[in-house]
Amino acid sequence: MCWMISNPWWTLHSYAPLPRSCFSSSTLPWQPKQVYCSKERRTTTTKSAIKLRELKDVIMEKDYPHIMWWKEKMQICIKTSSVQLVKRLVYSNLLGLDDNLKNGRQVLFKEGTLNCEILKFKSRFPREVLLCRVGDFYEAIGFDACILVEYAGLNPCGGFRSDSIPKAGCPVVNLRQTLDDLTRNGFSVCIVEEVQGPTQARSRKSRFISGHAHPGSPYVFGLIEDDRDLEFPEPMPVVGVSRSAKGYCMISVLETMKTLSSEDGLTEEALVTKLRTCHYHYLFLHKSLKNSSSGTSSWREFGEGGLLWAECNCRHFEWLEGDMLDEILFRVKELYGLDDKVTFRNVTVFSENRPHPLHLGTASQIGALQTEGIPFLLKILLPSNCTGLPAMYVRDLLLNPPAYEIASTIQDICKLMSNVSCTIPEFTCITPSKLVKLLELRETNHVEFCKIKSVLDEILQLYRSSELNEILRLLMDPAWVATGLKIDFDTLVKQCECISCRIGEIISLDGESNQKTSSYVNIPSEFFEEMESSWKGRVKRIHLAEAYEKVDKAAEALSLAVTEDFLPVVSRIRVSTTTFGGPRGEISYAREHKTVWFKGKRFAPVVWAGTPGEEQIKQLKPSIDSRGRKVGEEWYTTMKVEDALTRYHDACANAKAMVLELLRGLSAELQDKVNVLIFASMLLIIAKALFAHVSEGRRRKWVFPILIESFGSQGKGQTNEYQGMQITGLSPYWFDSAEGSGVRNTIDMKSMFLLTGPNGGGKSSLLRSICATALFGICGFMVPAESAIIPQFDSIMLHMKSYDSPADGKSSFQIEMSELRSIIMGATSKSLVLVDEICRGTETAKGTCIAASIVETLDSIGCLGIVSTHLHDIFKLPLTVRNTVFKAMGSEYVDGQTKPTWKLIDGICSESLAFETAKNEGLPEAIIQRAEDLYIAIHKMDMNSPENDPKNEHFFPYVEGSNSETNDDQTLIFIESTDQMKKFLKEVKSVVSMICQRSLNELCKMKSTSEVVVKCVVVAPRQQPPPSAIGASSVYVILIPDNRLYVGEGRIRAHRAKQGMQNAFFLYFLVPGKSVACQLETLLINQLPKHGFQLMNVADGKHRNFGTCDVSLESSYDRSRCLSVPTERKAESKRRSLSIKDQAQEEAVVGHVPSLKGNSSGSGRGHTGNAPDYSYKGKLPYQKFKSDITSFKEGELKIDFSTLKELFKEQELKSELRFQILEKDFQEVKTAIQKVIGN
Repeated sequence: MCWMISNPWWTLHSYAPLPRSCFSSSTLPWQPKQVYCSKERRTTTTKSAIKLRELKDVIMEKDYPHIMWWKEKMQICIKTSSVQLVKRLVYSNLLGLDDNLKNGRQVLFKEGTLNCEILKFKSRFPREVLLCRVGDFYEAIGFDACILVEYAGLNPCGGFRSDSIPKAGCPVVNLRQTLDDLTRNGFSVCIVEEVQGPTQARSRKSRFISGHAHPGSPYVFGLIEDDRDLEFPEPMPVVGVSRSAKGYCMISVLETMKTLSSEDGLTEEALVTKLRTCHYHYLFLHKSLKNSSSGTSSWREFGEGGLLWAECNCRHFEWLEGDMLDEILFRVKELYGLDDKVTFRNVTVFSENRPHPLHLGTASQIGALQTEGIPFLLKILLPSNCTGLPAMYVRDLLLNPPAYEIASTIQDICKLMSNVSCTIPEFTCITPSKLVKLLELRETNHVEFCKIKSVLDEILQLYRSSELNEILRLLMDPAWVATGLKIDFDTLVKQCECISCRIGEIISLDGESNQKTSSYVNIPSEFFEEMESSWKGRVKRIHLAEAYEKVDKAAEALSLAVTEDFLPVVSRIRVSTTTFGGPRGEISYAREHKTVWFKGKRFAPVVWAGTPGEEQIKQLKPSIDSRGRKVGEEWYTTMKVEDALTRYHDACANAKAMVLELLRGLSAELQDKVNVLIFASMLLIIAKALFAHVSEGRRRKWVFPILIESFGSQGKGQTNEYQGMQITGLSPYWFDSAEGSGVRNTIDMKSMFLLTGPNGGGKSSLLRSICATALFGICGFMVPAESAIIPQFDSIMLHMKSYDSPADGKSSFQIEMSELRSIIMGATSKSLVLVDEICRGTETAKGTCIAASIVETLDSIGCLGIVSTHLHDIFKLPLTVRNTVFKAMGSEYVDGQTKPTWKLIDGICSESLAFETAKNEGLPEAIIQRAEDLYIAIHKMDMNSPENDPKNEHFFPYVEGSNSETNDDQTLIFIESTDQMKKFLKEVKSVVSMICQRSLNELCKMKSTSEVVVKCVVVAPRQQPPPSAIGASSVYVILIPDNRLYVGEGRIRAHRAKQGMQNAFFLYFLVPGKSVACQLETLLINQLPKHGFQLMNVADGKHRNFGTCDVSLESSYDRSRCLSVPTERKAESKRRSLSIKDQAQEEAVVGHVPSLKGNSSGSGRGHTGNAPDYSYKGKLPYQKFKSDITSFKEGELKIDFSTLKELFKEQELKSELRFQILEKDFQEVKTAIQKVIGN
């Protein structure tokens, strides 16, 4: 774990990074006087004082960077107790001790003191917390004591006395817990042990460094003596980051494994993903990062989008310069105290065609990294009982997809596994770092050797099985990529046999009966169990037969001595009457002293009469411990028993030492074979992961996709070349098909898709599912589909929602633009790019244009992918694209409500279902109703803008008044003659019949069926269609009072029931099937404008779900421009729509202001029953009304303008002059106006 620092560490101090070599006083960037103890230095001229000052100066020059490092750690301590200790520190030595405090004076430079000894150990590992064994405690002083109090929850030794040096410690029994607390917080710990055994009086015990505990690398000293398995965490590397010509470079060094790996050409997002998932121990940044692409050297500006800066700014790091690889290896050796001769093996496997690692956003949004609210991929790909190392392998494979060859091999392995009928091994998994560390330190106990043998035997089981042998051979390549070790198949099998045989010769396996502990009736069994269980049963008895025999004889002699000296005393007590307070005695095990003694009270006779047992009582003497002190009043022993105990203890100690020596010798032998063991262990980890995935995939009814090495190439099992990606029956990957399938979609992707759809319609789910399925495929895994063809993408990039980053000073839109920049810069013709709801974080107009430009860019790149959007104005822009296809998420009209179908269809969907979604989520009804009113108002203005209205010379803008009472009133609107409407209806009916009959005849010829006659039925206002139309497929045409048409298909009765549609004319005819209805709907939308009719839903003609094929943006845009050109037929139609009384009445048409409830994009598959609802309302401003009324001065109506002006208030007609004029002729309007003026 790395540290969170509130301020950047470089703001705490102004010193520069120090070079490797020792400093000279002339080159130091600081003055040594400023870093000494805050106390004033004593002025003396004695030689000893001068020498002491010179020694301190040398120490300061060498240790100054480390002292400043500890100073940073002290400054972030927050506990009251640790803060009190920090106040007593000085920053003049590696321990932080003030030699003016009690127990601190001269201790740092006086030989023979404990503090001086601790300082020597500290100088070898200056950045590690040092715990020194002192009796039954591990003590820490100075800086280390403060860390123990802050992070391990320990109390200071000696309380908070201000005159003593900081000191803390932990009991020996709590060492493991203390080490876990420190390493969990990112600290390394150096443990110093005492040499056990008797020492001379007044002599100090010698000490030695027994080992280290690092994050990801636990303390293993003494593990060889334990009869347990030690869990190893995931190793934490030392990471270095630099900038190169290819991109970002990341070097990872594992001290435990003595390995390094290097990855170059990383994008910033991929680098941040790796930093966030690798849990590094130390982070080093190269100065090349300071030189940003903008040419500046500001740390805040390095990195393209600031992601790397944000990631590193909250963690501790250090700067490096020079050759990155040499510098970081030097730092690793310095940090871990390694010898300069230690070498590191490069495990990097280079592959030119390997896909790029996942971006952080992609990994988070599909669940490759565990993210709240998003299904976790590992819980879907693997069964619930598959965790640990196999799950980590799958996670790393998803984050870093393999090359095509490895992915193809993994798929072949999985296919073979799915057909295996024989039994399979348990697949014992051992962490490779654990193997290396235990063998290197000679701490491998018999439990670990048994696990190693299990690994080797399972490899041999795979080799000897006819069904599993091929799987073993195929697993060689994935294991090579995972370990960086290239081992021949025959060599692996031969070495496994050899090592397994050698372990079997030495280690005692289960079932050997000659390894039982000693047992005698008169001695407690716990004594023999504790004395012999720590070494018996470890190795085969045949190797230590003599030592075992000595232990058996010593145990027998001890039993005889106890029987002769203690048993008569016990028998005497038992036969006597033992009332309360009477004599007591027994043979007991003194666990603390590891001996068997007599324990009793008041057993001595009052009168010695030579009775049985008296002689043995006389021989008893008080027991003493190893230090010569009397143990207690109840414990007794004899000389014979003590001699037998000494003999037994020596025999056991000798046998134990020989067992440990044998185990350490075996560790030394296997260390030469460690590469084979690492390879075999990783191979089984991969095998277990893939077997688990196959079992879960079969349970979920997933399939193996066809993998294509490159676009246009031939995949396995394919006879023809295929361009693009095809997924049939795609199901959301988090749905369990075994428990019931979700909605399945078919994806045939040969270019970019521009996707629209309502809220909750499944756009985001579709993008996540496609992304995860493609990722599964290029990793060699099974996919949630019925069949799939997946090419080898060079990168898979998914952009979903963006959040703001206050720490970086960036808004959510800035973050989105930064991520999109990275996607565009990294996209190629072999990439898969998925962008959800593009440009949602800014205003609509400019956001639409940015989105359109990005679509054009991706289209020109030629990548596959989907861009989803709610910005429907993008379809009105003059886009320059060639390959982009319109797609939509479908919806249907059920029980009077529009509901999503979650099916991918062709075309454009402009219905958002925003109000329905808000209502379903519990938003108050009043808010939703007000939103609908506002939507009607603003949409009414948009539809009647001069740009959209062909009769703009008669346009009167509608402005909502401040008085809510006026909303219920009706206003003057467009006037239509009933006779003229009938004539217009007849003409529409004739053209529709002609167009559709011709198309139906051609369709019937193709299908060899009987011809269908188009019978148009007119539904007049306030009439309902007949029952024969219920449930039948139909095509209908709505006649809007402004002489425009609306074409749709679906249920005519449902559309008639819509608000505002009761007064409209309908024209419909029945057709055989919904698909035919969709085709005819599209045909009419595209053909009626050519006959001079103006349509409300021209854009619906581009919908693929209306029957057309792949329609590009460019071609549809050109078509829409052509359809908007007025023709002579349109002009004639317009003239026919005017009043026939005289030309003067044309000027009396005061305008039309349609209000749309719903959407004008049509119905179709995704919008059945969603026809527009027209309510005719409007308000007539005074100036416009006055100019129009002027045309009547030569006609029948005479108007006094001074009188008329008084009827207006603030350029608005009074409510008395508002009329609902539907189904009224012009004469009725004139009469109404005259009546008002007359009044």
